[in-house]
Amino acid sequence: MMFSKSVSDNLKRASGIRAMFEEGEKLKKAFGAENVFDFTLGNPDPEPPAEIKRTLLSLLNSGQSGLHRYMANAGFLDIREKIAEQISIESGIEMPVSNVVMTCGAAGGLNVVLKSILNPGEEVLSFAPCFPEYAFYTDNHGGIFKMVPFDGGSFQPKPEALRALINPLTKAIILNSPNNPTGAVYKAANLFGIKKVIEEKQNEYGTTIYVISDEPYTRLVYDGVKVPDIFLIFDNSIKVNSYSKSLSLPGERIGYVAVNPLIKDCGALMDAIIFCNRVLGYVNAPALFQRVIAKNLNVCVDCGIYKEKRDMLYDGIIAAGFECEKPDGAFYLFPKSPIADDVEFKNIALEHKLLVVPGKSFGAPGYLRLSYCVSMDTIINSLPVFAKLGLQLRSVK
Repeated sequence: MMFSKSVSDNLKRASGIRAMFEEGEKLKKAFGAENVFDFTLGNPDPEPPAEIKRTLLSLLNSGQSGLHRYMANAGFLDIREKIAEQISIESGIEMPVSNVVMTCGAAGGLNVVLKSILNPGEEVLSFAPCFPEYAFYTDNHGGIFKMVPFDGGSFQPKPEALRALINPLTKAIILNSPNNPTGAVYKAANLFGIKKVIEEKQNEYGTTIYVISDEPYTRLVYDGVKVPDIFLIFDNSIKVNSYSKSLSLPGERIGYVAVNPLIKDCGALMDAIIFCNRVLGYVNAPALFQRVIAKNLNVCVDCGIYKEKRDMLYDGIIAAGFECEKPDGAFYLFPKSPIADDVEFKNIALEHKLLVVPGKSFGAPGYLRLSYCVSMDTIINSLPVFAKLGLQLRSVK
């Protein structure tokens, strides 16, 4: 074989999200964007807050030299200091600046962390439904990814389901709350249950299991819901965050890794993370946007925009006969497919120029992911299609 067998194999099982997005782009060109209802990609529809644009223009017009130069691989010190201070205030844990590394978004941050901790054959777990790219990120660094099975009940993680999968090779567990694809915010009680299972297994095997919290949606929550702080629950915890969703900056690839100072040999881990940030080819996070976000750490997109869209789409699909749990955060709905085969439903919906992602992609067959970070017109104009499909497929049963 001329090329990487691992990559070739992964391409065959690659995420359906991007494939559906590409299909949507073709349909839009053929029929007009207004006639295609694309709920596939988590690509924020609102523009970045006005403060971001003002800061960017101010920096570019300032005449300041060195805006685009290299810096230490961990990122600008003054910016890491501001983020460390914010984490300290929000968590109540004193966060040293040395425990914060600026990264190329959360995806870059996850790869840096996994490269830093994994030996070949060690395992990374995550609760289904979960973001399918976790499997590829793990494979990038010689690890083995396993999903904790989803039983079709609540979208909350179940500690006892985790117990059956942990073994001496388990190196990390990735948590994602608010969750992609369900929008669920993991409850503190479930997280403390996971902590108990991890501690029991660490004692049994004499190992360390890291909890990696993937946190791009933590500021997108509704109805007064609070996201439990991972640092206050798990000692061996690592936060990976980005500003892609909270500031509508997905294309700018800016985020950070923050490591709990309670981790044993924390200094050695930080050295590894900084080293991996360089040798994986990221080198450093984008210089200009490090400065932009540093001046806007308390800014967020208007969550009311997403709440309005959530409610409009949720009410519409419920009226159409779909079953769906109302999410507390992120910008996804995860309804049950009206027919058992979610891939077949995807194909039927495509005939009506409605694009959804099958739950099978996230380890939850029989469900569908709808990303409502789209225009309100797209949502409103799609509702007759959902109603038609709901009626059509219920009559077939």
